[in-house]
Amino acid sequence: MRDVTSRDTPMRTAESVLSFTHVHKSFKSTTALSDVSLEVPRGTIVGLVGRNGCGKTTLLHHVTGLMLPTSGTCTTFGVSTNALGAREHARMGVVHQHAKLLGWMRVEQLLQYIATFYESWDVSLSQQLTDRLQLSRDGKVAELSPGNVQKLSLVLALSHRPELLLLDEPLSDLDPTARQDVLAILLEYFSARECTIVISSHLLHDIEPMVNRIICLEQGRVTANADLDTLKESYAEWIVTTRGTPLPSSWSEPGIVRAQGDASQARLIVRGELATRESLRVSMASRYDIDIESRALNLERLFPVLTGDIHASAERVHAIG
Repeated sequence: MRDVTSRDTPMRTAESVLSFTHVHKSFKSTTALSDVSLEVPRGTIVGLVGRNGCGKTTLLHHVTGLMLPTSGTCTTFGVSTNALGAREHARMGVVHQHAKLLGWMRVEQLLQYIATFYESWDVSLSQQLTDRLQLSRDGKVAELSPGNVQKLSLVLALSHRPELLLLDEPLSDLDPTARQDVLAILLEYFSARECTIVISSHLLHDIEPMVNRIICLEQGRVTANADLDTLKESYAEWIVTTRGTPLPSSWSEPGIVRAQGDASQARLIVRGELATRESLRVSMASRYDIDIESRALNLERLFPVLTGDIHASAERVHAIG
Protein backbone atom coordinates (compact mmCIF):
# COMPACT_ATOMS: atom_id res chain seq x y z
CA MET A 1 0.00 0.00 0.00
CA ARG A 2 1.41 3.39 -0.96
CA ASP A 3 2.10 5.91 1.81
CA VAL A 4 -0.37 8.74 1.36
CA THR A 5 1.15 10.96 4.03
CA SER A 6 3.39 12.80 1.56
CA ARG A 7 1.75 15.33 -0.75
CA ASP A 8 3.48 15.03 -4.12
CA THR A 9 0.58 16.36 -6.16
CA PRO A 10 1.62 19.59 -7.89
CA MET A 11 -0.67 21.53 -10.21
CA ARG A 12 0.36 20.85 -13.79
CA THR A 13 -1.32 23.49 -15.97
CA ALA A 14 -3.58 26.52 -15.63
CA GLU A 15 -6.22 25.28 -18.09
CA SER A 16 -9.61 25.21 -16.37
CA VAL A 17 -11.59 21.98 -16.36
CA LEU A 18 -14.66 23.47 -14.74
CA SER A 19 -15.85 27.00 -14.19
CA PHE A 20 -18.69 28.67 -12.27
CA THR A 21 -19.60 32.32 -12.87
CA HIS A 22 -22.02 34.00 -10.44
CA VAL A 23 -23.96 30.78 -10.00
CA HIS A 24 -27.09 30.91 -7.88
CA LYS A 25 -29.25 27.87 -7.13
CA SER A 26 -32.46 27.97 -5.16
CA PHE A 27 -35.16 25.45 -4.33
CA LYS A 28 -38.32 27.45 -3.62
CA SER A 29 -37.36 29.47 -0.54
CA THR A 30 -34.05 27.66 0.07
CA THR A 31 -30.79 28.99 -1.36
CA ALA A 32 -28.35 26.15 -2.06
CA LEU A 33 -25.66 28.10 -3.92
CA SER A 34 -25.18 31.86 -3.74
CA ASP A 35 -23.03 33.84 -6.19
CA VAL A 36 -20.51 31.03 -6.65
CA SER A 37 -17.64 31.94 -8.96
CA LEU A 38 -14.64 29.63 -9.22
CA GLU A 39 -12.39 27.78 -11.60
CA VAL A 40 -10.62 24.46 -11.15
CA PRO A 41 -7.39 24.13 -13.15
CA ARG A 42 -6.54 20.90 -14.90
CA GLY A 43 -4.11 18.73 -12.95
CA THR A 44 -5.28 19.65 -9.45
CA ILE A 45 -6.68 17.64 -6.58
CA VAL A 46 -9.30 19.79 -4.93
CA GLY A 47 -10.67 19.19 -1.45
CA LEU A 48 -14.28 20.41 -1.39
CA VAL A 49 -15.07 21.02 2.27
CA GLY A 50 -17.77 22.57 4.41
CA ARG A 51 -20.38 21.76 7.01
CA ASN A 52 -23.37 19.51 6.38
CA GLY A 53 -25.87 21.16 4.08
CA CYS A 54 -23.46 23.85 2.87
CA GLY A 55 -23.96 23.03 -0.84
CA LYS A 56 -21.12 20.62 -1.69
CA THR A 57 -23.30 17.95 -3.32
CA THR A 58 -25.33 20.60 -5.13
CA LEU A 59 -22.14 22.08 -6.55
CA LEU A 60 -20.97 18.68 -7.80
CA HIS A 61 -24.37 18.05 -9.41
CA HIS A 62 -23.93 21.29 -11.33
CA VAL A 63 -20.58 20.11 -12.70
CA THR A 64 -22.20 17.04 -14.26
CA GLY A 65 -25.35 18.82 -15.43
CA LEU A 66 -27.53 16.81 -13.07
CA MET A 67 -28.67 20.20 -11.75
CA LEU A 68 -28.74 23.50 -13.62
CA PRO A 69 -28.27 26.92 -12.05
CA THR A 70 -31.16 29.24 -11.33
CA SER A 71 -28.88 31.98 -12.64
CA GLY A 72 -25.25 32.24 -13.67
CA THR A 73 -23.22 29.92 -15.87
CA CYS A 74 -21.37 26.62 -15.36
CA THR A 75 -19.01 24.98 -17.83
CA THR A 76 -17.26 21.62 -17.76
CA PHE A 77 -14.45 21.04 -20.28
CA GLY A 78 -15.46 24.42 -21.73
CA VAL A 79 -19.02 23.25 -22.49
CA SER A 80 -22.05 24.77 -20.80
CA THR A 81 -23.43 22.17 -18.41
CA ASN A 82 -26.89 22.49 -19.95
CA ALA A 83 -25.38 21.18 -23.19
CA LEU A 84 -23.16 18.34 -21.94
CA GLY A 85 -23.33 15.28 -24.16
CA ALA A 86 -22.03 11.73 -24.19
CA ARG A 87 -18.54 12.87 -25.14
CA GLU A 88 -18.18 15.08 -22.06
CA HIS A 89 -19.76 12.55 -19.71
CA ALA A 90 -17.35 9.88 -20.98
CA ARG A 91 -14.51 12.10 -19.74
CA MET A 92 -15.91 12.14 -16.19
CA GLY A 93 -15.93 9.57 -13.43
CA VAL A 94 -18.40 10.13 -10.60
CA VAL A 95 -18.84 8.57 -7.17
CA HIS A 96 -22.15 9.69 -5.70
CA GLN A 97 -22.82 9.86 -2.00
CA HIS A 98 -25.13 6.93 -1.13
CA ALA A 99 -24.83 5.54 -4.66
CA LYS A 100 -27.78 3.48 -5.84
CA LEU A 101 -26.53 0.65 -8.08
CA LEU A 102 -28.43 -2.11 -9.87
CA GLY A 103 -28.86 -4.43 -6.91
CA TRP A 104 -30.30 -7.40 -8.80
CA MET A 105 -27.08 -7.82 -10.81
CA ARG A 106 -23.94 -9.58 -9.73
CA VAL A 107 -20.83 -7.42 -9.48
CA GLU A 108 -19.34 -8.97 -12.63
CA GLN A 109 -22.56 -8.39 -14.56
CA LEU A 110 -22.73 -4.76 -13.48
CA LEU A 111 -19.13 -4.15 -14.53
CA GLN A 112 -19.79 -5.70 -17.93
CA TYR A 113 -22.99 -3.70 -18.34
CA ILE A 114 -21.40 -0.34 -17.47
CA ALA A 115 -18.47 -1.16 -19.76
CA THR A 116 -20.83 -1.10 -22.75
CA PHE A 117 -21.28 2.66 -22.32
CA TYR A 118 -17.57 3.49 -22.62
CA GLU A 119 -15.26 2.91 -25.57
CA SER A 120 -12.32 3.56 -23.24
CA TRP A 121 -13.31 0.93 -20.66
CA ASP A 122 -10.18 -0.89 -19.44
CA VAL A 123 -11.03 -4.48 -18.46
CA SER A 124 -7.55 -5.03 -17.04
CA LEU A 125 -7.79 -1.93 -14.83
CA SER A 126 -11.25 -2.99 -13.65
CA GLN A 127 -9.89 -6.38 -12.63
CA GLN A 128 -6.87 -4.87 -10.89
CA LEU A 129 -9.05 -2.50 -8.89
CA THR A 130 -11.55 -5.12 -7.74
CA ASP A 131 -8.68 -7.39 -6.70
CA ARG A 132 -6.87 -4.65 -4.87
CA LEU A 133 -10.02 -3.54 -3.05
CA GLN A 134 -10.87 -7.17 -2.23
CA LEU A 135 -14.22 -7.03 -3.99
CA SER A 136 -15.76 -10.34 -4.97
CA ARG A 137 -17.10 -10.21 -8.53
CA ASP A 138 -19.48 -13.10 -7.89
CA GLY A 139 -21.67 -11.58 -5.22
CA LYS A 140 -24.93 -9.72 -5.76
CA VAL A 141 -24.72 -5.93 -5.66
CA ALA A 142 -27.72 -5.78 -3.30
CA GLU A 143 -25.83 -7.89 -0.75
CA LEU A 144 -22.78 -5.63 -0.60
CA SER A 145 -22.01 -3.70 2.57
CA PRO A 146 -22.12 0.12 2.31
CA GLY A 147 -18.31 0.15 2.29
CA ASN A 148 -18.14 -2.31 -0.59
CA VAL A 149 -20.73 -0.29 -2.51
CA GLN A 150 -18.37 2.66 -2.21
CA LYS A 151 -15.47 0.53 -3.43
CA LEU A 152 -17.50 -0.72 -6.40
CA SER A 153 -18.58 2.84 -7.20
CA LEU A 154 -14.91 3.83 -7.35
CA VAL A 155 -14.10 0.93 -9.69
CA LEU A 156 -16.97 2.00 -11.97
CA ALA A 157 -15.74 5.61 -11.90
CA LEU A 158 -12.10 4.78 -12.70
CA SER A 159 -12.28 1.90 -15.16
CA HIS A 160 -12.95 4.06 -18.23
CA ARG A 161 -9.94 6.24 -17.39
CA PRO A 162 -11.69 9.60 -16.93
CA GLU A 163 -10.00 13.00 -17.08
CA LEU A 164 -12.16 14.41 -14.28
CA LEU A 165 -13.07 12.55 -11.10
CA LEU A 166 -15.91 13.88 -8.93
CA LEU A 167 -16.05 12.10 -5.58
CA ASP A 168 -18.84 12.90 -3.11
CA GLU A 169 -17.95 11.51 0.33
CA PRO A 170 -16.21 8.44 -1.16
CA LEU A 171 -14.64 7.45 2.18
CA SER A 172 -17.55 7.80 4.58
CA ASP A 173 -18.41 4.08 4.87
CA LEU A 174 -14.87 2.71 4.75
CA ASP A 175 -12.72 1.49 7.62
CA PRO A 176 -9.33 3.21 8.13
CA THR A 177 -7.38 0.59 6.16
CA ALA A 178 -9.77 0.73 3.22
CA ARG A 179 -9.67 4.54 3.26
CA GLN A 180 -5.89 4.46 2.92
CA ASP A 181 -6.17 1.92 0.08
CA VAL A 182 -8.63 4.13 -1.80
CA LEU A 183 -6.54 7.27 -1.31
CA ALA A 184 -3.43 5.44 -2.53
CA ILE A 185 -5.30 4.29 -5.65
CA LEU A 186 -6.46 7.84 -6.34
CA LEU A 187 -2.95 9.24 -5.95
CA GLU A 188 -1.50 6.60 -8.25
CA TYR A 189 -4.19 7.28 -10.84
CA PHE A 190 -3.53 11.02 -10.62
CA SER A 191 0.23 10.59 -10.90
CA ALA A 192 -0.07 8.42 -14.01
CA ARG A 193 -2.49 10.65 -15.96
CA GLU A 194 -3.26 14.25 -16.77
CA CYS A 195 -6.44 14.34 -14.69
CA THR A 196 -8.29 16.45 -12.17
CA ILE A 197 -9.91 15.23 -8.95
CA VAL A 198 -12.54 16.98 -6.84
CA ILE A 199 -13.14 15.15 -3.57
CA SER A 200 -15.80 16.18 -1.09
CA SER A 201 -15.21 14.77 2.37
CA HIS A 202 -15.66 15.43 6.07
CA LEU A 203 -12.58 13.29 6.76
CA LEU A 204 -10.17 16.22 6.58
CA HIS A 205 -7.28 14.37 8.20
CA ASP A 206 -7.46 11.68 5.52
CA ILE A 207 -7.70 13.91 2.46
CA GLU A 208 -5.23 16.61 3.55
CA PRO A 209 -2.09 14.74 2.39
CA MET A 210 -3.41 14.33 -1.15
CA VAL A 211 -5.16 17.62 -1.98
CA ASN A 212 -3.32 20.68 -3.26
CA ARG A 213 -6.27 23.07 -3.35
CA ILE A 214 -9.19 23.78 -1.04
CA ILE A 215 -12.65 25.07 -1.90
CA CYS A 216 -14.75 25.72 1.18
CA LEU A 217 -18.48 26.40 1.15
CA GLU A 218 -20.58 27.88 3.93
CA GLN A 219 -24.33 28.37 3.44
CA GLY A 220 -23.90 28.08 -0.31
CA ARG A 221 -21.13 30.68 -0.57
CA VAL A 222 -17.45 30.14 -1.31
CA THR A 223 -15.46 31.19 1.75
CA ALA A 224 -12.09 29.87 0.55
CA ASN A 225 -10.67 28.89 -2.83
CA ALA A 226 -6.91 28.67 -2.63
CA ASP A 227 -3.81 26.54 -2.69
CA LEU A 228 -3.73 24.54 0.55
CA ASP A 229 -0.12 25.36 1.36
CA THR A 230 -0.82 29.07 0.86
CA LEU A 231 -3.79 28.85 3.21
CA LYS A 232 -1.77 27.08 5.87
CA GLU A 233 1.06 29.61 5.59
CA SER A 234 -1.43 32.45 6.13
CA TYR A 235 -2.39 31.26 9.62
CA ALA A 236 -0.66 30.01 12.74
CA GLU A 237 -1.83 28.56 16.02
CA TRP A 238 -0.39 30.13 19.15
CA ILE A 239 -0.48 28.46 22.54
CA VAL A 240 -0.35 31.37 24.97
CA THR A 241 0.50 30.55 28.59
CA THR A 242 0.55 33.05 31.42
CA ARG A 243 3.55 33.33 33.71
CA GLY A 244 1.34 34.51 36.56
CA THR A 245 -1.10 37.27 35.65
CA PRO A 246 -4.45 35.89 34.38
CA LEU A 247 -4.93 36.12 30.64
CA PRO A 248 -7.50 38.62 29.36
CA SER A 249 -11.09 37.46 28.96
CA SER A 250 -11.12 38.67 25.36
CA TRP A 251 -8.54 39.25 22.65
CA SER A 252 -9.01 42.33 20.48
CA GLU A 253 -5.60 42.44 18.79
CA PRO A 254 -5.79 42.68 14.96
CA GLY A 255 -5.07 39.34 13.34
CA ILE A 256 -6.51 37.11 16.06
CA VAL A 257 -9.45 35.40 14.40
CA ARG A 258 -10.25 32.69 16.94
CA ALA A 259 -9.55 32.18 20.63
CA GLN A 260 -10.17 29.32 23.00
CA GLY A 261 -8.94 28.84 26.52
CA ASP A 262 -9.13 30.14 30.06
CA ALA A 263 -7.26 32.49 32.37
CA SER A 264 -4.10 30.38 32.40
CA GLN A 265 -3.77 29.21 28.80
CA ALA A 266 -5.31 30.14 25.45
CA ARG A 267 -5.17 28.75 21.95
CA LEU A 268 -5.24 31.53 19.37
CA ILE A 269 -5.59 31.32 15.59
CA VAL A 270 -3.65 34.20 14.08
CA ARG A 271 -3.93 35.38 10.49
CA GLY A 272 -1.34 37.27 8.48
CA GLU A 273 2.03 37.00 6.80
CA LEU A 274 4.95 35.76 8.88
CA ALA A 275 6.35 39.26 9.42
CA THR A 276 2.93 40.56 10.50
CA ARG A 277 2.48 37.71 12.95
CA GLU A 278 5.96 38.28 14.36
CA SER A 279 5.16 41.96 14.96
CA LEU A 280 2.00 40.92 16.78
CA ARG A 281 3.95 38.44 18.88
CA VAL A 282 6.44 41.12 19.94
CA SER A 283 3.60 43.53 20.76
CA MET A 284 1.73 40.98 22.88
CA ALA A 285 4.89 39.91 24.70
CA SER A 286 5.47 43.52 25.70
CA ARG A 287 1.91 43.94 27.02
CA TYR A 288 1.37 40.61 28.77
CA ASP A 289 3.51 38.38 30.99
CA ILE A 290 3.19 35.35 28.69
CA ASP A 291 4.96 32.61 26.77
CA ILE A 292 3.88 32.00 23.16
CA GLU A 293 4.41 28.70 21.34
CA SER A 294 3.69 28.81 17.61
CA ARG A 295 2.35 25.73 15.83
CA ALA A 296 1.53 25.01 12.19
CA LEU A 297 -2.15 24.47 11.45
CA ASN A 298 -3.57 21.40 9.78
CA LEU A 299 -6.77 21.39 7.75
CA GLU A 300 -8.94 20.28 10.65
CA ARG A 301 -7.75 23.19 12.78
CA LEU A 302 -8.24 25.60 9.86
CA PHE A 303 -11.77 24.37 9.20
CA PRO A 304 -13.58 26.63 11.73
CA VAL A 305 -11.83 29.66 10.24
CA LEU A 306 -12.62 28.68 6.65
CA THR A 307 -16.28 28.13 7.47
CA GLY A 308 -16.52 31.54 9.09
CA ASP A 309 -16.75 30.26 12.66
CA ILE A 310 -14.50 33.03 13.97
CA HIS A 311 -16.94 34.64 16.36
CA ALA A 312 -15.12 33.17 19.37
CA SER A 313 -12.26 35.59 18.68
CA ALA A 314 -13.29 37.99 21.40
CA GLU A 315 -14.76 35.53 23.88
CA ARG A 316 -13.17 33.13 26.32
CA VAL A 317 -14.68 29.67 25.90
CA HIS A 318 -14.00 26.31 27.48
CA ALA A 319 -10.54 25.20 28.50
CA ILE A 320 -8.24 23.77 25.86
CA GLY A 321 -8.68 20.05 25.31
